[in-house]
Formats: sequence, C-alpha cells, structure tokens
Amino acid sequence: MPLKYYHAEPMANSLKSMIPLKEKGLAYESVYVDLHKFEQHQDWFLAINPEGQVPVLDHDGTIVTHTTVINEYLEDAFPDAQPASGPLRPRSPVGAARMRYWNKFVDEQVMNYVSMHGWHRLVRVVAGSIEDGKFEELMSHVPLPDQRKKWTQARSGFEQKDLDHALEKIGYALEKVEKQLGETAYLAGDQYTLADINFYSHCGMMVDRMFPQFEVNANYPNLVRWRESVSDRPAVQAALASEDRTQPGLRTWGGDGREHS
Repeated sequence: MPLKYYHAEPMANSLKSMIPLKEKGLAYESVYVDLHKFEQHQDWFLAINPEGQVPVLDHDGTIVTHTTVINEYLEDAFPDAQPASGPLRPRSPVGAARMRYWNKFVDEQVMNYVSMHGWHRLVRVVAGSIEDGKFEELMSHVPLPDQRKKWTQARSGFEQKDLDHALEKIGYALEKVEKQLGETAYLAGDQYTLADINFYSHCGMMVDRMFPQFEVNANYPNLVRWRESVSDRPAVQAALASEDRTQPGLRTWGGDGREHS
C-alpha cells in the first residue's frame, strides 16, 4: 500500500505528520509543495486537496488532510508499525483520552497564536514584496476565505492588540505545559505520544528563538528537558533533515506556520 506525503519545509504542520511517518518506519514518497511559488493554490494541487493546504497524505488513493487526523489515521492504518518506545497513541482508553486532550489544546489554544506571529514577522515580508495586481491575482486562487483574509492581514501587518493577545495565550500554554511536565515525562503521561509531536512541531522546538521574551531556558526547566528528549529521537532528527526550500533570509526565526498558507 504506497504512501505519498505532500508537504512543505519541516516546520509546524508538515513536520507534525512527517515525524510519525519516520517514527513508525513507514516508507513514503515525499512530494515537496513549494509555498514560495504558491504551488498549494495551483490546479494540480487543488485537485488533490481543494482546501489548498499542506500537508496531505495519499494512502493508495485515499486522501487524508489535517495533521491531527492524518496522525490518528496512521495509527489506525498501521497499528503494528511503532517505535521501540511504544505506540504513538496509547492503547488504553485513559491514555488515548489524555493524548487527545493535549492535541485539542495545542490545535485550539497554541497553533494559531504562534502562527499569527510568524505570519506577522515573516510572511509579511513575502506578501509585501508582491506587486498589488499580482497579489490580487494570487489571492483569487486561495480557496478558503479565512486564508485570503490572513494573507491580507499579513501584507499590512496584524493589529498590535491581536498580537498581544496571542502572546498571552502562548504564555499561558507554556505555564500549563511546564506544570504538566513537572508531573509526567511527557504531555499525556510517561509515554511519548502524538501530543508531544504536536506541541513540539508547533511551538516547543523553537519557542525560545520565536519568543525570547519568555526566557524559556531559564524559566521552564521541565519544558527544556522534554524538548531535548524529543529532539534527540532519531526519527525527529530525520524529519528535521528533510527537504527545505525556504528562502535563506526567512530561516533565522523559524516556525512561521506557513503550512496553512
């Protein structure tokens, strides 16, 4: 059963589902979608995912989108392919519920707020470099209204009140994660799960570089310990070493959330 994975650079959403593929040792065809060339909005890709977003998993013709769904699908479709540390979704109902709780928290309370700052700082550079007529033409191919709005906001810059609110949400998330990691080795307990992969991909791996004002290395020792543990995993290192066509000038900060672009 061949697997094909459509993705961008190994950050945020593209990284989030690439890590489980590596952890489970699943062979797959890697298809890079160049977001700088707006390939995610071209007809060939919209025929695969009409929402115009990456990543996308193609499992022998079955198309699966949205990373949290993709990752659970991989657990259902390949239950016996697991890392030595154990299944990425706990087998007990309680463990699975805890994993899903943290996934829901990251998806709803972390991802978009981190992404907003990335779009404001980096995607604004890309959007602002495009001539007005060309920008409007590109936006006409963006299928999701919210994404068109986000591109327009990035072009002009997000409002400071929204950026400040996002920082408050990120600070709350860091406190919550730090407290949990003081009680258990990983977010859902003593087992490394999809919840850890989720938070790591969207925030945990680069939060100190993204938001130095939080002084993560000094103030969040449990998070730092956890981050190093996840970063040391061979599958994570393999995913991070995958193809990346990001413009060199946009790599210094990282984690801009462009997988939703």
